[in-house]
Amino acid sequence: MAQLSGPRAEWFERVRTTCAAKRFSTSDEVAQAAAFLLGHQAGFITGADLLMDGDVTAALRSGELTTP
Repeated sequence: MAQLSGPRAEWFERVRTTCAAKRFSTSDEVAQAAAFLLGHQAGFITGADLLMDGDVTAALRSGELTTP
């Protein structure tokens, strides 16, 4: 992940260790969510927000994690 060697590397590492998942998502996980939403299993879904952030939003809202 390029962000871990860039100028905000320290913040991205803090994000990883603070979020509930303790890791970043993989491209396969994102693809699986997309496949579900595009597949027949999601045929009755007409609108939704699918938050795939490992709990980062909750950590930001609770103040446990702050933006740089």
